[in-house]
Amino acid sequence: MGRDDVLAWVESPLQLVGAAEWAAAHSMTVPVAGRLTSQISATAEALLARGARFGDLEPYLGVPWSLLARHGHWLVGDGFSGQFRLAAAVLRPRRLTFLDDGAHAVAYADTLLGLRPYERPNVRERGLTTLAAPFAAELVHRRAGARRAGMFTAFDLGEDRRDALADQGFGIRRHDFSWTRATAPAAPELGRRIVLGSALPVDGRMLLIDYVRWVRSSTADGAVYLPHRRETAEQLDAVATVPGVRVHETGLPVELVLAGAREPLEVLTLPSSTTTTLPLVLAGTGSTVRAVPATSSRRVVA
Repeated sequence: MGRDDVLAWVESPLQLVGAAEWAAAHSMTVPVAGRLTSQISATAEALLARGARFGDLEPYLGVPWSLLARHGHWLVGDGFSGQFRLAAAVLRPRRLTFLDDGAHAVAYADTLLGLRPYERPNVRERGLTTLAAPFAAELVHRRAGARRAGMFTAFDLGEDRRDALADQGFGIRRHDFSWTRATAPAAPELGRRIVLGSALPVDGRMLLIDYVRWVRSSTADGAVYLPHRRETAEQLDAVATVPGVRVHETGLPVELVLAGAREPLEVLTLPSSTTTTLPLVLAGTGSTVRAVPATSSRRVVA
């Protein structure tokens, strides 16, 4: 294992964007182990076209054991991942940096501080994932004690969390998508109002009929709809029936799609991590990003 050789281990497009930001911020070329999905492939191509400092990009299914074993510094996209927990417990990397996996950054910070269990929010865990959690947690805290663990995040963890993490040895560095903005081509002409899709119906946390009702209320004057990467064909077909809505599929994270905007946009979304990421991406454009809760919807908890 290389003592300080860096490897980005990512499972979603946003995590891959975080790896590109880390590489730019540290002026380092980073090889990437990316989960084998069409969305990650498309995002990798877009990032490389913008000059991302990526080395070899190797797709994988499951745990990329051989790649992880050859690198001592892991940029981890998802600290809650059961695969990460198992790999960390077995291979015990020398250094760990956690990238953003949406709004889970705050929950993961609280997990590192022992304020909540080592488990993904809103998920009931069991089996090997649960068994590996204490071993992964022990490894992470040992590395923090040696000043070899930290977070690279766009999220404001709050002064109290930052101080408490620093006291345990974690290094915290925020980023504002500066590389993403600096390298972005002009955004496509989508109009001024953008509605962001959500995977809540896919996850069983919102009825599709209520979701379509939310889309209709958010697009009363017409809008472009940018789908979430996990939306089903059934959900997109339902959204497409809403009058005044134009569905625009890109296969890319919304942060990349909108980074080149030059004119003010009105972006509407259900509460999500985009209310943190997009104001950073759209800084200086006069855009607004508003979370519009589906207050009248009947939610279904999985």
